[in-house]
Amino acid sequence: MSSAPYERNVVRFVEAERPALAAWLDSQRQTLLWKIDGVDDEQLRRVMVPSGLCLLGLVKHLTAVEHGWFVVNFAATGEPHMFDSADDPDLDFHVQPEETTEQIVAGYRRACERSREIYARAQSLDQTFTHPRRGTMDLRWLMIHMIEETARHNGHADIMRELIDGATGY
Repeated sequence: MSSAPYERNVVRFVEAERPALAAWLDSQRQTLLWKIDGVDDEQLRRVMVPSGLCLLGLVKHLTAVEHGWFVVNFAATGEPHMFDSADDPDLDFHVQPEETTEQIVAGYRRACERSREIYARAQSLDQTFTHPRRGTMDLRWLMIHMIEETARHNGHADIMRELIDGATGY
């Protein structure tokens, strides 16, 4: 077995809450990109489970998650959610033939950068927003949720990557 070669930022062991949350989320974002590094287009699109999930679909989904939580919900820009479809409620997981790997990865990088900018402009972790179905929540909850969501999908990516080419790592 091999280990995918990729370097991530090290999260400091002692850090104030706000930069620590940002560092943990960035570490998870980097892990996702690490999991797809060195995999060819066919492998990235290879459906690995009955639900239709593939590595590139995880990147597309997490792009929509970043946009939804930071742009639509927290910043309340008035922009719509990404990849909404009445025909395919899981369109954010499903890579379309016309969508290129480069477009999806670049979109994820842009979404993460935009999320970082929104986070940096926020007044505090106590700043609240109203989710249309869940009610009032704060930025702290949003950051913890994003770390959890990204880490959970990184676990899926771990398994898929090992099945594709045997690459493992944390």
